[in-house]
Amino acid sequence: MKRQKRVAVINDITGFGRCSAAVMQPILSAMKIQCCVLPTAILSVHTGFPNYFLKDFTPDMGRYMESWQETGIEFDGISTGFLGSVEQIGLVIEFFRRFKKKETLVVVDPVMGDYGKLYDSYTTQMCKEMRRLLPQADVLTPNLTEACRLLDLDYEKTDFSEDNLGKICRALSEKGPERIVLTGLQKKDRIYNYVYEKNKTAKVISAKKIGEDRSGTGDVFSAIVTGALVEGQDFYTAVERAVTFLNKAIAYTVELDLPWNYGICFEEYLKEI
Repeated sequence: MKRQKRVAVINDITGFGRCSAAVMQPILSAMKIQCCVLPTAILSVHTGFPNYFLKDFTPDMGRYMESWQETGIEFDGISTGFLGSVEQIGLVIEFFRRFKKKETLVVVDPVMGDYGKLYDSYTTQMCKEMRRLLPQADVLTPNLTEACRLLDLDYEKTDFSEDNLGKICRALSEKGPERIVLTGLQKKDRIYNYVYEKNKTAKVISAKKIGEDRSGTGDVFSAIVTGALVEGQDFYTAVERAVTFLNKAIAYTVELDLPWNYGICFEEYLKEI
């Protein structure tokens, strides 16, 4: 049966705030890829707002994936994002066991923290458990904090020179993923992405930093990289495509002077993906 490319997104669904599956689904759809969401939680607004409603979907994730398996659904790609518990990490591994085939692309965004600190919901045990996803990953998209946690490095004492970034990526690659992009490297008024592929020369993609950090940028980045790779583009082009799109959307969001937790106005540029 002929069909479009299809990607499973394992992430939370947030009603307001432009993050997680709420941005990944429209972006992948704009790339002419069918996006199927397995929710990890349902939120009214994301946790960057003071008053949020959260429904933990953990008890239902098993039955949800059983329904997909019984229906015979197959995926060209699987993309994982924020996970809320050790139990959910185990459920993602079970999802890989059921749905990952030889040709299925797996992109893992190990959302754990930033600027050397873990997010409030993350524990040391969860960080250790996140390492169990690496052998199944084809692509890994950590920031420096997450890369350090995955390798048990001290963020404050780690050398982030370009040579050492290569060593960090090689160490992560030995655990599974052959393609890695270290995201959000900041120096003065520039943001850098270190693009690593096993047995290839690493490259750096830089862009001018625009405004403050905003919610959902990692999800937008992951969605575009996943979609581009499923389409058959090379890794460097996929990352470059994501960076270019984000720059446009962030600049427009800054122009509107929206609060950081409103996310970025990606809708303005969906036709340009």
